[in-house]
Amino acid sequence: MQYDLPISPGEKKDVSCPLPETYSPQFVEAFWYDWWYSQGFFSPDRVCIQKSSCENEIKKFVMCLPPPNVTGSLHLGHALGNAIQDAMARWHRMNGRAVLWNPGCDHAGIATQVVVEKELWKERKLSRHDIGREGFVAEAWKWKEEKGGRIYEQMKRLGSSLDWSRDCFTLDPKLSRAVVEAFVRLFDAGAIYRSRRLVNWSCALSSAISDIEVENLELDGKTLINVPGYERKIAFGLISSFSYPVDGSDEKIAVATTRLETMLGDTAVAVNPSDERFFHLRGKYVRHPFNHQRLPIVYDEMVDRTFGTGAVKVTPAHDRNDFEVGQRHNLQITTVLAEDGTMINVPHEFKGMKRFDAREKVRSGLEQLGLYNGSTDHAMSLPICSRSKDVVELLLKDQWFVRCEQMAKKAIEAVESGRLRLIPDHYEKQWSDWLSNTRDWCISRQLWWGHRIPAYRVKQRDKCSGMIEADTDLWVAAHSGEEAIRKAAETHQLQQDQLTVEQDEDVLDTWFSSALFPFAIFGWPEKTSDLDLFYPTDLLETASDIMFFWVARMVMLGEALTGQLPFKEVLFHSILRDAHGRKMSKSLGNIIDPMDVIRGSSLENLYLKLGKSNLDISEIKHAKAGLQCGFPLGIPECGADALRFALCSYNYTGHFVNVDVNHIKSSRHFCNKIWQSFRFISGHLGDSFVPVDMATFRSDSATERWILSRLSNAVEICNKGFAEYRLMDATKALHNFWWFEMCDVYLEHSKVVLQSGTLSEKEVVKSILYFCLESYLRLMSPFMPFLSEELYQRLPANHLVPRFPSIMVSLYPQTSQYNFRDEESEKGMQIVREIIAGLLSLRRDINVHKSKAEVSICSSDPCVRQAFGDHRLALLTLSRSETVNFLENDRPTIPGCISVSGKSTDWTAHVRVKGLIDETKELSRLFERQEKLEKDVAKLEEKSNDPRVSEEELIIARDKIKNISAELHRISDVVKALKSLNEH
Repeated sequence: MQYDLPISPGEKKDVSCPLPETYSPQFVEAFWYDWWYSQGFFSPDRVCIQKSSCENEIKKFVMCLPPPNVTGSLHLGHALGNAIQDAMARWHRMNGRAVLWNPGCDHAGIATQVVVEKELWKERKLSRHDIGREGFVAEAWKWKEEKGGRIYEQMKRLGSSLDWSRDCFTLDPKLSRAVVEAFVRLFDAGAIYRSRRLVNWSCALSSAISDIEVENLELDGKTLINVPGYERKIAFGLISSFSYPVDGSDEKIAVATTRLETMLGDTAVAVNPSDERFFHLRGKYVRHPFNHQRLPIVYDEMVDRTFGTGAVKVTPAHDRNDFEVGQRHNLQITTVLAEDGTMINVPHEFKGMKRFDAREKVRSGLEQLGLYNGSTDHAMSLPICSRSKDVVELLLKDQWFVRCEQMAKKAIEAVESGRLRLIPDHYEKQWSDWLSNTRDWCISRQLWWGHRIPAYRVKQRDKCSGMIEADTDLWVAAHSGEEAIRKAAETHQLQQDQLTVEQDEDVLDTWFSSALFPFAIFGWPEKTSDLDLFYPTDLLETASDIMFFWVARMVMLGEALTGQLPFKEVLFHSILRDAHGRKMSKSLGNIIDPMDVIRGSSLENLYLKLGKSNLDISEIKHAKAGLQCGFPLGIPECGADALRFALCSYNYTGHFVNVDVNHIKSSRHFCNKIWQSFRFISGHLGDSFVPVDMATFRSDSATERWILSRLSNAVEICNKGFAEYRLMDATKALHNFWWFEMCDVYLEHSKVVLQSGTLSEKEVVKSILYFCLESYLRLMSPFMPFLSEELYQRLPANHLVPRFPSIMVSLYPQTSQYNFRDEESEKGMQIVREIIAGLLSLRRDINVHKSKAEVSICSSDPCVRQAFGDHRLALLTLSRSETVNFLENDRPTIPGCISVSGKSTDWTAHVRVKGLIDETKELSRLFERQEKLEKDVAKLEEKSNDPRVSEEELIIARDKIKNISAELHRISDVVKALKSLNEH
C-alpha cells in the first residue's frame, strides 16, 4: 500500500487520513525524510542557534561518516554501520545535543578509474591513453556527477540523518587543499621520503595497490584460475622443484618455488649457516641454467633448515624476504617483470612473454636440461587484486613513503593511556601488535584519477651546455610549480632562473586523503570556526577490517598535523557473514542487497541482477543455485525500519555477525505488532480523551503498577545501551517490553477493563495506555524513525505531555523521569505469568482450544497468594479460564481435574476438564503423538552417533532431542492424569 495523497517535495505528510488496516513500509516510510531535511532537523545549527543566547555551554556530539566509494552502492556492511551511527545520532539529538553527523564520499582512485575505463571502452572503444590524462580526468568527473550519487540516495532511503549541507568529496577544492598541505608539511618534516621498495602491483591496472586491495585466496592444492589477459585458466596451488648445478662440480642443489618464472631473476641460493649439509659449499657458486651467470651460495638465518631441501632460491626484485636477504648480502637485484606483466631483463627466448606463459617455457627448458624435479600440490595463499582480479606481483619501484614508526608509537600510547578508547576493548591488542610491527606506508599510485602528488623533481641548467638536466635526487614538495622552484633555490642555494621543475605523474593513495577526513572536512589547515567547534569529533563507528588501513592512519596523521586525536572513541562493528557463517560473495549467491530487503525482490529479479554482474557463466550458474537455496521465494519487503532494527539487534561487537533475512522479516512482523496495537489504543482513546497526570499518578492496581515498572525498566536499559554502545541490549528491551509485556499482558488485561470496568478504571487504563505508547514511540525512534514519526504525528493532543514538531527532535525518555519501579508488583506478575504459561501449555497438551475451564490454585506460599490477589484479573483473562479460585490448603488431586505445578515457585493449578474433552479420544491422540516423537528421537540419536556428521549438525540434533524429550515428558504426565481421570 502506498501513500497516494498529493504532496510537494519537503512538505509534511497529511496524517488526517485513516490508518491502513495493515502495516505497509511503503506507506509509512514515504515523504518523512524530505520533510525532516527541509525543516533543518539534521543540522547542528538548529540547537546552536536556539542556545546561542544562553549562558550554558552547547553540548555537542560529532561523528563523520566513513566516506563510501563514489563508485559504490549500499551493501549490508554500510547498512549496519549507518543503522548504528544514525541510532546514536538520533539518541544524542533527542538528548538535546547539537549533533553533527558529517557525510562525505571518497574518490576511490582505482575503483573509479577501472569503472570509467570500462565505460569508455564499452561506449566509444577508447582507452584512457587515447584521450590523454586531462581528457580522462574530465570523463571521470562527468561520470561522478552523473552516477556517483547512488549510495547517498540509498542512505537517505535507510533514514540516515546526515547533515547533507556539509557533504564533502575528497577531490573537492577544500579537501584537495588539505591533502597538498599535509603532504608538504610531512615532506618538509622528513616524514615523507622517496625510496625504491617492493610494492604490491597489479599488472592489469599498471599500478601499485594498497594491502586492503589485496584479497588472499586460500588454495588447498592445484586450482585453475581465470587471470586477466589470458584465454586459458592458469594453474596455482603447485610447488615446483628444480636444481641448480654447483659451479665446478657435479653436485646440484634442489630448490622449490610456487612462482617458477621468477627463477629468471634469481641472483643467489641461500642456506642456513648452521646446516652442516652445506658447510662444504661455503664460498661456492651455482650456475644459472639460462643466463649462465654464477650465483653465490649465501648463508642466512632466514632459511628454515627443516623445510624442503634446506636451500632456497633468492629473487630480491620480486619477494620481500628475498629483498632483505639481498640487502644483507649485497646481492644483485634483477627485475624480470615489467609493469604490464611481461618478461624483461631475461634471455632472448623469454623476453616479452607474458609471465604465466614464461612459467611454462621455463618448466619446459628445465626439463630439457634435466634439472626439473617435478611439481606437487601445495596449500598456499594467492594474492588477488580486488579491483582487477589479477594475481598481485611484487615490483621494485621508486615510490613515496610515509615514515610510520614514531607516529605508530604515539598511536599505541594514545590507547594505552586511555586518551583513545577502542570499543570493544579486545581490539586493543591487535592495535598494539600491528602498530608495533608496521612498515612504512607506500602512498604512490600509478593512476590518473586522484590527488596528483605535489612533489616536484628539480632540473638544473648545465652552466656549460645550457641544457636542462634532471637531478634525480633533488625533489621538493610544494603547493605549486612556482613555489617548488623558489623552495629548491632557497634550500639548495641555487639560482631560480637556472631551475625548472617537473611534477610527479603519480597520484596519492586514496587512503592518504581519507586519513585527513576528520579535520579536512572542517576546513583545515585554515583555522575555521567549524574546526574550532567540531574538531576533534566524539565517535568514529566503522568496520573492524579497516582498523589499520584507515583508523590507525587517521590517528597518526591527526596527531602529526593537528596535535590532537581526531576522535575520542572508536566503535568497531563485526564483519558480516550469511546465515550459515559463510563469507558473502557474488559467486555464492548469498549477498544480501539492503535495497532488496527494504523494497522486496522476487527470485527472478535477483537472477536478473546476477546476470548484470561481472561473473563468468559457470560462476553465475553456481550463484543462481545459491540464490535458489537461500531465497527460494525471493526476499520479502521488510522496509527500512525493520532492517535497521534487525541489524542493531545483532551482537555486532564480536568478530563476525551471521545475517539471516528471516531475522529481518521477524522485525517486519514486529513493526506490524506495533502498528496494530497503536490502532487498538488510539481507537479506544476517543476524541475527548484527557489523560491523568502521570507525574503524580499512583495506582491501586498492581497490574498497572507492574506495566509502568516494566516501562521504567525499558527506559533504563535503553539509555544504558546507548551510553555503552550496546544497542543490541536496547533493541532486546524494546522488543520484549512491547511484545511480551505490553501486548501479551497489559493490552489483554486492558480489554476487560475497557469493556466492563468503571468509568474511573477505564480512564486510568486509557491514560496508562497513552503514556506507555507515547513513551515507547520516543524510545523506539532512533531505531525505527519512520514508523515512530508516522504514529507520533497521529497521537491525540495532550496538554500534559509536550508535543514537538517531530519525534526526532522530541526528548528521549530519561531514567530519572520514570520513577515507577515496583519490585513487589514485578515479583507478583512473574509468579502469575508462570501460572499462566503452565495453564496454557496444559490446554495445548490436552487439545482444549476454545472452551474455558474452571481453575483452582493451591499454594501454601504467601507470595503466591499475594500475587493471585494482586493480578487475579490478568490471570483469569490471559489463561482463558472460566473462573480462577485460590484454595488455602494444598490438595494433591481434585475430582474431574488435571493438575500442573510450578517449577520456580510452589503452586499447583487444578484444571477441571471433565465434560470439556473426550478422554478416550484424547488418550488415543496422545499415544499416536508419543509414538511419532519416540521414532524421531531414535533417528536423531542414530544421526548423533554417526562419525560423518558435522559438529554443527550434531549440535542441532542434540537440541532437537532435548526439546522432543521435554515434550515426551509432558505427554507422559498428561496421559497419567487422563487415565486417573477415567478411574475417578
